[in-house]
Amino acid sequence: MFPVNVPNVLTLLRILAVPVLVVALLDETPDGDVIAAAVFALAALTDGLDGYIARRREQVTTFGKLMDPLADKLLVIAALISLVSLDRLAAWIAMVIIAREIAVTGLRSVAAEQGVVIAASWLGKVKTLVQIAAIICLIAFDPSPWWVDALLYLAVAVTLISGADYFLGLRRRIDEERRRRSTRRAEVSRAR
Repeated sequence: MFPVNVPNVLTLLRILAVPVLVVALLDETPDGDVIAAAVFALAALTDGLDGYIARRREQVTTFGKLMDPLADKLLVIAALISLVSLDRLAAWIAMVIIAREIAVTGLRSVAAEQGVVIAASWLGKVKTLVQIAAIICLIAFDPSPWWVDALLYLAVAVTLISGADYFLGLRRRIDEERRRRSTRRAEVSRAR
């Protein structure tokens, strides 16, 4: 069981929104695109909201730390795969975005093993906003107008740039952490 608080409930609702999104997109539901766009937009809105509430009310939990990023990835990946299956999105674009998300998640795990916490960078936040906007537009507009395609290519570019930034930043952060630990050990040795 998870600690029941507003941020964790919002995270759980975002996970539960995934099948609703997929059914609205893939079934021939009346107004399915409108429903799917609304569900995706509301779920995306809860992403920022749950973190804000958790920090503001001091309700940060282990469940939230683990499940919040997972919920985000499930939502984005489900939307991308659904859009590919509807021939509204090129598979290579979906794979670039999905691969980056999985790679950064793995990167954060490696960093955590090294005692380094990688918080979301401003580039990562921009990437999220542009991806969300592009996905909502791809769901809402079929066929997609030129500006939606432009937004989608911007999302791919920001996705790649932010992914590279995380990888390059990790090397620097691990080196800094090693130097800090080495300095601390040297100070402890001198104090003895």
